[in-house]
Amino acid sequence: MKSHVLGYPRVGAKRELKKAIENYWGKNSNQEALELIAAEIRKQNWKKQQNAGIDFIPVNDFSFYDQVLDTTLLVGAVPERYQALLNNQNLSELDVYFAMARGLQTEDYDITAMEMTKWFDTNYHYIVPEFVKNQTFKNLSKKVINEYKEAVALGINAKPVLISPASYLLLGKEKEAGFDKLDLLDGLLEVYKQVIAELENLGATYIQIDEPFLALNLKDKEQFTIQKTHQFLNKEFPNLKFITATYFDDVLDNLELINQLPGAVLHIDLTRGDETQLLKILQSEFKNQSKVLSLGLVDGRNIWKNDFTKSIAQINKAKEVLGTDRVWVASSSSLLHVPVDLESEEKLDDELKSWLSFAAQKLDEVVLLKTLSTHPTHADLLAFENNKKDIQERRASGRIHKFHVKNRESFIEDKDLHRNSAFATRKIIQTKALQLPLYPTTTIGSFPQTPEVRSWRAKHKKGLISNQEYNTLLEQETKESIEFQEQVGLDVLVHGEFERNDMVEYFGEQLEGFAFTQFGWVQSYGTRCVKPPIIFGDVERLNPMTLEWTVFAQSLTNKYVKGMLTGPVTILQWSFVRDDQPRKTTCNQIALAIRDEVVDLEKAGIKIIQIDEPAIREGLPLKQAQWNDYLTWAVNAFKLSASGVNDETQIHTHMCYSEFNDIIKAIADMDADVITIECSRSQMELLDVFAEFNYPNEIGPGVYDIHSPRVPSTQEVVDLIEKAEKYIPKENIWINPDCGLKTRKWPETKKALEVMVNATQQIREKVEVSC
Repeated sequence: MKSHVLGYPRVGAKRELKKAIENYWGKNSNQEALELIAAEIRKQNWKKQQNAGIDFIPVNDFSFYDQVLDTTLLVGAVPERYQALLNNQNLSELDVYFAMARGLQTEDYDITAMEMTKWFDTNYHYIVPEFVKNQTFKNLSKKVINEYKEAVALGINAKPVLISPASYLLLGKEKEAGFDKLDLLDGLLEVYKQVIAELENLGATYIQIDEPFLALNLKDKEQFTIQKTHQFLNKEFPNLKFITATYFDDVLDNLELINQLPGAVLHIDLTRGDETQLLKILQSEFKNQSKVLSLGLVDGRNIWKNDFTKSIAQINKAKEVLGTDRVWVASSSSLLHVPVDLESEEKLDDELKSWLSFAAQKLDEVVLLKTLSTHPTHADLLAFENNKKDIQERRASGRIHKFHVKNRESFIEDKDLHRNSAFATRKIIQTKALQLPLYPTTTIGSFPQTPEVRSWRAKHKKGLISNQEYNTLLEQETKESIEFQEQVGLDVLVHGEFERNDMVEYFGEQLEGFAFTQFGWVQSYGTRCVKPPIIFGDVERLNPMTLEWTVFAQSLTNKYVKGMLTGPVTILQWSFVRDDQPRKTTCNQIALAIRDEVVDLEKAGIKIIQIDEPAIREGLPLKQAQWNDYLTWAVNAFKLSASGVNDETQIHTHMCYSEFNDIIKAIADMDADVITIECSRSQMELLDVFAEFNYPNEIGPGVYDIHSPRVPSTQEVVDLIEKAEKYIPKENIWINPDCGLKTRKWPETKKALEVMVNATQQIREKVEVSC
């Protein structure tokens, strides 16, 4: 029996990589300094796994931005607009890599970033590969080779990790008509052949091939592409042992295909999906093969301590059929999705800490499960007893359950899920009440949080400045942001959210049933890290959460200021959620808390309230058979949060970086008066589905990309608005950036919003002339 994990967090225990990269972007350090920090993080990660007793340690799970973008550079699938950068001797490979992720705007170049979207049903984002009809591939990057050499030199039993050629193609997009991206497989396989041959020559014995699409519903051609990929690799490299790694759901829909695939090891995720998965695999043709079954027992997506009793029962079940040598123990997925080390948390109370396990602790869990199932020592058996005690104490803890909260959730009625009138009626009422111009302009909510603002919050938390001093500083910042918005000519303003740390954490801190970490950072995209709250118990709101700052901002202007809230599904999705009750129940509890806040905002005179739900699409199960159930309760939770107000109050929502084709009816069922979405990176392509569906409500298609420091030209924004007009009636269009501006800097933000407002004015003037 062997142990391994599929990947490890790469940002560093204290976000060292984030800081190093941003210093490099800001020209405060050079590439050599960045590479040194990256090498130290990799070394620490490998040594930590080695010291824990992990048998096969992943290499190439590290990334400066995203593992899919790494693969794009590995195989030379660099879009045409970046080719000039590759030929510029003043730019390194790393500079081209970052330009693909973020865009590049200098005196010499003005190049847009590649599209970004969610990694399956996680809050991680990847850079979407772009394919053209006559796409050619060539090996451009030596990253995986260099990191393998680096690990071996440190004495690491390294297991290179590669995204499968088939899954890589499935993750990408055809950027022109007339071909199928899967037809590019042969050329891609030749590049993989070169890379893997070099790894084999360097001494690699096991190579992990990530094939996450095996957990999805696959069409015949997709199944064929996966089968051809693995047949090719195993034929070309008969002496290598390939680990086919799946995760995020069960593989039962593709079990027949999986049993036909060659390879040495199959890894499955046993923390998600059908609970009968293991039994059905053991009863299938798999039992008569020689392949090893890697059991993904330690959850790579959540932070609760592993239940050893349950996991050992699964290991024993597999051993009975396959024998000990054909069973491995592993994390369910890469540990990228959990914080680095629980030992860094000094402020969590001992009881709560005893329930938790972060990446470093999950290494110990993987190894302990292996030893408990083979040759346990006295210390191992004692650890097993302590685990059973912690699991039982969590179940019985009185801090988890609040019966008045459970009671309120159980009495939700259908009338609680609906506004007083249909949208068509509300639109007439709101148009008369709000008197907004055609193409109303707004932002998504947050404004740049400068180092000064962040330092105020840090000092306030440490008690270095008083509540009064802190509030005075925030009031001034809010006042200046309102003045700027009035000056630039925005129609609907926001207060800027300077008092908020994170759009989920801020609300969780004010709700019962949540706990928070100091260093529980998880990568969302690039250098963007989030610190998900931990939902450990029943959720309720005891006091208003946003009322004070929203009302203060509204008092500074005669224009409307939006109330800004995070929706229940997003709070759920972007938290580590309790696993002792249905997610639907927890989501409804959150929705009731948000509903109370919405009602209080309306009572205070706030006419427009935005309830952000960027995670609705992210939460969609990977299996289509489960979509209807999820969408029903997720949409109802949003409606529950939004439906306590009168028709005059305009409810907005926001979604970003998602494919909406599959859920457009559910989005319409949410019945928000206005939805703002990301459209700039896709050049308004996302609006196709809204037009085809004849979406009835108002839409704000983001007209510039806030995830890049690049400032668009006025003509670019005009062009995007005119594209939007082809999909949406002009009286239903709002103009806004594609997401919040918290991570941007003020100079670029001011320029971009000036461009946005000027472009909108040009469009309005054209409409006036045409009328």
